[in-house]
Amino acid sequence: MIKKQIAPVLLAGVSTLISTQLSAAGFAIIEHSASGMGNSFAGGAAIAEDASTIWFNPAGMTRLSNEMLIASHIIMPTSDYTDDGSTQAAALGGGTLDPTNTDRDSAAGRNALVPNFYWVKEVNQNLFFGFGFNAPFGLATEYEDDWVGRYHGVLSDTKTLNFNPSIAYKMGNLSIGFGISAQYIDVTLTSAIDLGSICSGIGFPATTCSPQNNDGFAELTADNWAYNFNFGFLYDISEDARVGFSYRSGVDHDVEGDADFTIPGDMQPLFGSTFVDTTLTASVSLPSMTSVSYFQNINDQFSIMADYTLTSWSDFEELRIEYASDQDDSVTTEDWEDSARISIGMNYKASAKWLYRFGIALDETPVPSAERRTPRIPGNDRTWISAGATHQIDKERSFSVGFAHLIIDDTEINNEFESETPITGEFVKHTLKGSYDASVNIISAQFRWNY
Repeated sequence: MIKKQIAPVLLAGVSTLISTQLSAAGFAIIEHSASGMGNSFAGGAAIAEDASTIWFNPAGMTRLSNEMLIASHIIMPTSDYTDDGSTQAAALGGGTLDPTNTDRDSAAGRNALVPNFYWVKEVNQNLFFGFGFNAPFGLATEYEDDWVGRYHGVLSDTKTLNFNPSIAYKMGNLSIGFGISAQYIDVTLTSAIDLGSICSGIGFPATTCSPQNNDGFAELTADNWAYNFNFGFLYDISEDARVGFSYRSGVDHDVEGDADFTIPGDMQPLFGSTFVDTTLTASVSLPSMTSVSYFQNINDQFSIMADYTLTSWSDFEELRIEYASDQDDSVTTEDWEDSARISIGMNYKASAKWLYRFGIALDETPVPSAERRTPRIPGNDRTWISAGATHQIDKERSFSVGFAHLIIDDTEINNEFESETPITGEFVKHTLKGSYDASVNIISAQFRWNY
């Protein structure tokens, strides 16, 4: 009887683990060139100044010759959580969540290194081939194992690798480009399981089960390969002005993984045969992206650029989990919204050797409310302020650096742990209520070689 009642809670918990983390991978990484970083990636689909255009708009390869580009970015987030009245499940009487925990605040965010590599080959004066490698989605957050929100999430680590061959063709003032991508995703997630609340809720005495004091632990690892495409257009309005359009399709990942559970010794008699390792699958749709960009040289020294990018997060309405066992599917609601990014930038060419870059951007979050926000994804609307420089070493080689500071709006969270189990799930539906004070710094560097 215990096993029949508790298994749905286990599976609902695993569902939440996956959904919150892969939603977090939904925060697309835009750090795909150090030169673009200096402009807050304004004009990305139109500037076409180096091989990173393979990602932003493959049609831009027609403005290049033969070149290689290597770049790297260090993303340094800070995210400090302050608790503001988190409560335990109403089925257990409500009240303060984890009342014996005197340190109710926590910090999240881990530094991450994001690589880029691009190569362009001029086949003839009108036809170009390119290959790009980058990491388009990712997240790294980690809390202490005993923090107040441990049932919602502890470790969230998602990495993607994207391999993107492309071609481009020039027809007068118009260039067109097309590419395909093979994308690999790898996910590691952990969270605590409130065994004390589960067994207390189904009738065991407090001497045996103490809510928030008899925790188990869950770890999920999963990976997958998937494929998508991108295309773009670049039109030269004049010798000094151009407009670009690019589209990158969404990626459907059929993730396969393993869930491993750790149960403390005194809970083994109750849960040892229930919380057993299992396999699971999930279909996760990462969004498409559409960009319109403009670039213009004002004179020999100054140029300006702008970009509008829409990311279709509204496709991510729910996450459905299928299990290797006979357990029914678990469903987690997301209700995310499309998010827009608007950026403007300026370049100043001080000399034949030095170019300086500046940019600003407004970047919307797809998370619709504090109720849908999770500690795995503690982001909000943000403002980018960036600057950078390019040094022309010689005719063939240049080196660029960029820096951005992201100001993130005050972030409220009021998230109830979801469960699809109508009976036992009520006993783990704790609510995490608080706020995050967050910001991000990014340092980028790249080397470009025209050969």
